[in-house]
Amino acid sequence: MGGTLSWVAARMSGVRIIIFAKAPVPGSVKTRLVPALGQQAAAELARSMLKETILEATAAGVGPTEICGDPEPADPSWGSLLETDALELSAQGEGGLGERLARAAQRALGDGSPAVLIGSDCPSLNRHRLRDIAAQLEDHDAVIQPAMDGGYVALGLRKFHPSLFHGIAWSTEAVANDTVRRIIQLGWTYFIAEPLRDIDTPEDLKAEGLTA
Repeated sequence: MGGTLSWVAARMSGVRIIIFAKAPVPGSVKTRLVPALGQQAAAELARSMLKETILEATAAGVGPTEICGDPEPADPSWGSLLETDALELSAQGEGGLGERLARAAQRALGDGSPAVLIGSDCPSLNRHRLRDIAAQLEDHDAVIQPAMDGGYVALGLRKFHPSLFHGIAWSTEAVANDTVRRIIQLGWTYFIAEPLRDIDTPEDLKAEGLTA
């Protein structure tokens, strides 16, 4: 999937990877993991996964990597986590998740380059898979990498339409299917990549071998 020539073409086109992330503050991130790990360990896991996501996104080499943060990246709760010249920084701003994703996607696509929206809780979304998504965007208007829980871990776009974000039942098993259905209704070309597991629950920890 994606070959060397396709990856080179995607890299030259400048596919922007936008990482949606929350500052890893104990008690405010990975709250569904707190019963298994405790607040501090859950926050440390979130920090570790975000650092790994940043590493893989920048190593993919397909274009700029942006952190779209909540709170804004200048907030002291981030500490030194975002202090690197490898990242561009932006704030998610107000509104629900759909409104925030739509705003980031529209802004990025308005600059004329494809964009890939990702989170920071899928260890399997590595540099190779990100290159594959970028390569698929050479031939498709949208690329979605579903999550095993029914959401998605990555959404690549060459076009913007608000229907992909507004009125979606976020945090439900219908998210990926509803998004694909709306892409089809728009008449766009699309590619669906293999489902991956994100880390949201104690069961996910066990499945990924992150707990005994």
